[in-house]
Amino acid sequence: MKVQYITTIAIAAILGLVTANISNANSNVLTRSNSITLSSQVAQSNPCAGKDNPCAGKANPCAGKTSAATTRHPQFYTENGIALDGQDVVAYFTQNKLMTGMSQFKHSWGGTNWLFSSAANRDLFAQNPEKYAPQYGGYCAQGASEAHLVATQPDAWKIVNGKLYLNYDKTVQAQWITDIPGHIASANKNWPAILNNNDLFR
Repeated sequence: MKVQYITTIAIAAILGLVTANISNANSNVLTRSNSITLSSQVAQSNPCAGKDNPCAGKANPCAGKTSAATTRHPQFYTENGIALDGQDVVAYFTQNKLMTGMSQFKHSWGGTNWLFSSAANRDLFAQNPEKYAPQYGGYCAQGASEAHLVATQPDAWKIVNGKLYLNYDKTVQAQWITDIPGHIASANKNWPAILNNNDLFR
């Protein structure tokens, strides 16, 4: 009788374990099924998921504004591959005058070459080009205020609040000086969209 009781308990215990294992297996299958369904839903709603990933490769629509935009005209006014007609842009700040750069003191930045009158000036520019580069890419500041893209002369320049501005010539610069804050505000609104203008006035 005692043996029969123990056997009954053992059988019941085994059945309980089997039932629990079957229940767990079913639960795992259900969980996996839910996971697969969720993954499928995410894949359908995520344009960057799956084999046909539009975010792979060079043209990545899911990337931020890290790649440079292509414009009709170069970012910096350039003649024959040289910015500012070869003038030393740092000299405007450090020596308050025009100084022609030399090819042995060349630095490439912003899609063009910049020439400097000394290795020291070249190195200053290389360390912080945004500090010395002219506003509106070296195009005419007055022209930019009128939504025009206009070439400049290196002798028509002025530093305002630590920034370099160039103009088409000294006559145009005289016009720009009549309302520098207003012209800068207008030019800031137009820049850099005017790089896609059809014409560059020279």
